[in-house]
Amino acid sequence: MTLTLTPLPGIPLISPGDHLSNIILSSLESLSIKLEDGDILVLAQKIVSKAEGRMVDLAEVKPKPTAEELARTTGKDPRLVELILQESTRVIRARPNLLIVEHNLGFISANAGIDHSNVSAEGGSVLLLPKDPDASAQTLRGQLEDSSKCRLGVLIIDSHGRAWRNGTLGATIGLSGLPGLVDLRGHEDLFGRRLLATQVGAADELAAAASLVMGQAAESSPIVHARGFPYPLREAKLSELLRPKEQDLFR
Repeated sequence: MTLTLTPLPGIPLISPGDHLSNIILSSLESLSIKLEDGDILVLAQKIVSKAEGRMVDLAEVKPKPTAEELARTTGKDPRLVELILQESTRVIRARPNLLIVEHNLGFISANAGIDHSNVSAEGGSVLLLPKDPDASAQTLRGQLEDSSKCRLGVLIIDSHGRAWRNGTLGATIGLSGLPGLVDLRGHEDLFGRRLLATQVGAADELAAAASLVMGQAAESSPIVHARGFPYPLREAKLSELLRPKEQDLFR
């Protein structure tokens, strides 16, 4: 089956408490798409965070001395730095205009994934990542499966940088019902040689593809329907995509 990615139209601006499953089902109906076993819904992190009320007014944040000091180093708003520290386990790099941290969720990211873009017109608030994106994906998947009676996957993605390359791309921060990694070790290549080290970041590959369809600016396509994912669905968590610290040459 060919992989098809369909951005869902008519997604409204999301507010705390909105039911994303109802919004998804309504949009699918407008396209005459009926969910089938194996379908995957890919959601931009921002709408999940907004629905879960993860917006923070910077005016209500009181920075601690550590945040004040890092703000002087980076040139960032000390209130933003305070939030970054609250969302992180440790600082990896700090220099002018750059603050790289280990997020509470386990991955390395700039500014702990806290974002101003596509948040509000006023500019006084920022958006944190979902508290537990795997749980968010699991809950949404359960609601969609209850409605459709189909076996589905849900992927929550965000824009991440990479250690070896310039530019951001869509990456998984939460998933349910689809593999994060696909282990091809032991399979044969075209010439009959057995693969010794190949593990495919299948969820991240889908995240990057869906991110192309969503866009990064004002396209307003934060949900993508995917059909034809080339691997069997299974239970998984973000943790299988995160390289252990002892194997990570960049920490």
